[in-house]
Amino acid sequence: MKGFQDPAVARAFEAYPSGIRSKLLALRELIFSTARSTQGVGELEETLKWGEPAYVTAQTRSGSTVRIGWKKATPHQYAVYFNCQTQLVDTFRTLFPGEFEFAGNRAIVFAESEPVPTESLSFCLAAALTYHRRKAGGATHRTRAP
Repeated sequence: MKGFQDPAVARAFEAYPSGIRSKLLALRELIFSTARSTQGVGELEETLKWGEPAYVTAQTRSGSTVRIGWKKATPHQYAVYFNCQTQLVDTFRTLFPGEFEFAGNRAIVFAESEPVPTESLSFCLAAALTYHRRKAGGATHRTRAP
C-alpha cells in the first residue's frame, strides 16, 4: 500500500471508524492502482477537499477530482464522490444499472457490509481520471463492454 505523503491526509484516515477506514483504504489503493494502469493519467496528488481524501491528476490534468469519504449521518455507508458538474455519475448509472447505489449526480455509495464491485468501480475511476482528456478528444481510457 502506498504511504501517505501528506500528514493531514493520514490524520483524516485515522479519524474514520476502523471498519470504514479499512474500506476507504481499499478504495484508496484501487484509485492509485487504476491511475497506474490507465494510460495518460500520470502521478496522482493526494490531498484533502472538504476535509476528505481527494485524488487529483495535477501532473497531467487528464481528469476530474475523485474524493472518498464517510458521513456520521450514514454511519454504515461510505462513498466515492465525483464532480457534480460532469456527466460521470449519469454515465455510470446508464452503464451499471443495479450494480451501484448512487447519490444524485455526485457519488457512488457503498454499504459497509457489502463487497465492492472493483472491476466496475475501476472503470468508473478511470473514466473520471481521464475525463478532461476524453472531453478534449485526447487519448481514450480503458473500455468495458456494458
